[in-house]
Amino acid sequence: FLLHPILMERRKKRLAITRERKEELVAIYAAQLAKIDGFIVAEYKKLTVAQTNNLRRKLIESGGTYMVTKNTLFKRALKENGWPVPEELLSGTVGVVFGNGNLSADAKSVQTFIKEAPDNFAARGGVITGSVFKASELDAIANMPTLDEIRAQLAGLIVAPASQLAGLLQAATSQVVNVLQAYEDKHNAA
Repeated sequence: FLLHPILMERRKKRLAITRERKEELVAIYAAQLAKIDGFIVAEYKKLTVAQTNNLRRKLIESGGTYMVTKNTLFKRALKENGWPVPEELLSGTVGVVFGNGNLSADAKSVQTFIKEAPDNFAARGGVITGSVFKASELDAIANMPTLDEIRAQLAGLIVAPASQLAGLLQAATSQVVNVLQAYEDKHNAA
């Protein structure tokens, strides 16, 4: 089956990526890498637009971003920005979940989505704080406390000694008041 020469030319234009577009994509990936604490690489197969939008909605709730990447350009952006390059993860049709400061919450969102579309989406692994991890370690990352949970725990640690001190001071002042009351009662009785 032969295509008309004009259609062939249009098809070539759609498939070819210009040098400017490549530089633009590397810059987009670099901008994402500058504001994240880690990323998850996932393989996708025949995801519908509705499924992709569902994944993106889940990630927006947890603060993450999902992007289909061009592997060679993403590898270049990783190298240029000092990130480890997980060569074994970046082959074939992959998308990247960028953890914008809360990768554990994003990992939970990814796990939820994998359960909804197990035939279409699978985590391969990723990078967190400069270390490459495998898909089998995604559970451990998903079970890490989220940034909000860590903040709440820190606030509890900071507030606990202050509330204990307040309790001690209140107990001490009530004891002083009790002693003074007993002294006054003793003098009034005499």
